[in-house]
Amino acid sequence: MKQVLWKKTLLLWFFAWRKIPVIFFIHPRVLELNANRCEILIPFRNRVKNHVRSMYFGALAVGADLAGGLIAMEAIARSRKKVNLLFKDIQGDFLRRVEGDAVFSCEDGPLIQEMLAETLANGQRVNNPVTILVKTPKISGDDIVARFVLTLSLKTINGKKSNRLERL
Repeated sequence: MKQVLWKKTLLLWFFAWRKIPVIFFIHPRVLELNANRCEILIPFRNRVKNHVRSMYFGALAVGADLAGGLIAMEAIARSRKKVNLLFKDIQGDFLRRVEGDAVFSCEDGPLIQEMLAETLANGQRVNNPVTILVKTPKISGDDIVARFVLTLSLKTINGKKSNRLERL
């Protein structure tokens, strides 16, 4: 298994602690993060187990969210532009029970780069599905135990903040 990138992991934990505490609670670890690929490890421990001693769906959803979202967050940070990032929907195929450390991988970096370039060029919302594969290397080797498809949505934020009351 790959070594943990501790600097990126600690930055993720700090961000999660401040903004999204449920992510901090499960302590994900960044194994790889670059413009093309992201790998996230969620350790299999009591706080992520369900009643049948496999990984809880919520923890699996967090791992999928991070594997796809961190590539986009890094690309947005490199662009130095303000861009909203969110996931519009999620679809999961659970092929086996996850009963060990789970590694979530997303290799849709080039697609995410294209999406970012498109929204920066035209200012419109761009939606595309990204695929996240889940493996449990210590238990099932390279076999895929779950597959997620999340629709990533990116939109450039214009510099002017609108007053929420004006929209009512």
